[in-house]
Amino acid sequence: MNLQEVMKELEGYGNPKTKHIFLKHGAREPFYNVKVADLKKIVKKVKKNHELSMQLFNTGNSDAMYLAGLIADEKVISQKELDHWADKAYWSMLSECAVAWVAAESPHAWELGMKWKENEKENIACSGWATLSSHITIAPNENLPIKEIETLLNWVGDNLQKSTNRRRYVMNGFVIAVGCYIPELTEKAKKIATKIGKVSVNMGETACKVPDAAPYIQKVEEKGRLGKKRKQARC
Repeated sequence: MNLQEVMKELEGYGNPKTKHIFLKHGAREPFYNVKVADLKKIVKKVKKNHELSMQLFNTGNSDAMYLAGLIADEKVISQKELDHWADKAYWSMLSECAVAWVAAESPHAWELGMKWKENEKENIACSGWATLSSHITIAPNENLPIKEIETLLNWVGDNLQKSTNRRRYVMNGFVIAVGCYIPELTEKAKKIATKIGKVSVNMGETACKVPDAAPYIQKVEEKGRLGKKRKQARC
């Protein structure tokens, strides 16, 4: 399938009756409001396709941009291309999911995550924290900079409540990722979560809630799933 064919199929899957939900979350026109399940039908047809993923992302259509993340080739995409994606990912479903997932699976994961999290633009900073979190869920712990992660965990404990809205959300997610996927830091993560306390994030006119990190980690521990890595960041 080429770009025109994919865009036509996206339009056919669109649901204009529920577009207002994504608009409340931060999406903006143009987009069709395609369900992820329908996006995955297209993924089955096109597989991983670097060139097509670049074309889709550059349309500025949120559905196409998210689909780009699902079909991107993490082994081929460059740091420059990922930097461009992070800059253009204007709302959370793109910055914290589509872009972060591809970056997390790429060879540039840790370098880009560390760089992006320092960016003044909230969407890029959120991509950074989300990339680090997603990378932690899939990378073998022996390949992770554990001491650096512990330092970041301490930093989050001291700075989360002073950070901007979406930064608080993704930093809370970082604490959860560390606690659930790096057993040697689980107790530290729970202590940091307790220190942080309740995390308040303005979700707009939506029913979304911020996960409570300490109980979340505790439940994963009780289920005996600490340290059990995911096969891939994308879902």
